[in-house]
Amino acid sequence: MTRRHVFLALAVLGTALLAGLGVWQVERRAWKLALIDRVERRLAAAPVTAPPRAAWRAIDDDSAYLRVRASGRWRAGAPVFVQAVTDYGGGYWVLAPLDAPGGTILINRGFVPLGDRAAVLAPVGNASVTGLLRVTEPKGAFLRDNDPAADRWYSRDTAAIARARRLGEVAPYFIDADASGAAGWPRGGLTVVRFRNTHLIYALTWFTLAAMMGYLAYRIARAPRDP
Repeated sequence: MTRRHVFLALAVLGTALLAGLGVWQVERRAWKLALIDRVERRLAAAPVTAPPRAAWRAIDDDSAYLRVRASGRWRAGAPVFVQAVTDYGGGYWVLAPLDAPGGTILINRGFVPLGDRAAVLAPVGNASVTGLLRVTEPKGAFLRDNDPAADRWYSRDTAAIARARRLGEVAPYFIDADASGAAGWPRGGLTVVRFRNTHLIYALTWFTLAAMMGYLAYRIARAPRDP
């Protein structure tokens, strides 16, 4: 095989690879648009009963942002504070366990700024909570692992929080509570629902590179043969 044949083979292979990446981005864009449409419909829908223990195994990323309602009784104990940043600045999400008929669910009651944490008390009595189902966030945040022993939390890892607070089995999801309309903290209804969708740009980039590589393969194939 001559050097020309080697270059031609590499150019053809590169063209196929780049075109394949472009097709993959088109497929990812279709998936992302379907996800956005599904979430938008869920946000506009009436709340349904939060999944009970029998349905917990079926909870996955596709379950997120379902509007749900859970009724039960608050479990006694100090709130769990998870570091967060919102439009109000730095602070914490405030989580508390709700013992519902279908099992214990961690409720994200909302956000509290750094300076107001001490004023947040554990909720008591019966409650009915409406909000968005969010899938557990295991391990921690980027470059910051949860430290259960020190009660420092950077993500809402339901299983780890349950072990640290000895809550027993809890749902593999938590509920971001809606805004209550009451003054003070914690403040619910701050869930940010935003999906980055740049797949079309990436697809066009890969297809453009594939076209350039294909043109290079054409030029190699059409080049005069070595004598």
